[in-house]
Amino acid sequence: MLHSILAPVPVLIAWTLVMWLWMYITRIPAMRKAGLSAARMREKSEMDVLPREVRQIADNHNHLHEQPVLFYALAFYVHLSGAADAVMIGLAWGYVGLRVAHSLYQARVNFIPVRFLLYALATILLMVMSVRSLFALV
Repeated sequence: MLHSILAPVPVLIAWTLVMWLWMYITRIPAMRKAGLSAARMREKSEMDVLPREVRQIADNHNHLHEQPVLFYALAFYVHLSGAADAVMIGLAWGYVGLRVAHSLYQARVNFIPVRFLLYALATILLMVMSVRSLFALV
């Protein structure tokens, strides 16, 4: 199964759920400490009082619902079109690995130039996958 283009999909989904869990394990105690109640909150900006370390994790969880959606769609397209080969599978695993690295870096360190590099490398892999899938059409 690791040699399937679809194998990285549940791995990235599982990672997104790990980030969700990490977000709430850190966010709920931070909200309590700050005296925030989710039931009384009216605006997202009220969360700005939470420590940066807590907000970074939540920010990354949100990021995992943005570009990876393209990856999921592309992985299924490649599978259904029969365009999956060893290179495409390697690119997919590379993408997932870079997204996990991006998550860990954003949640723990968050030095923007390095974080951007991880994001850009993952995006380049996604672009290569996309172009390769287009060439498979012809």
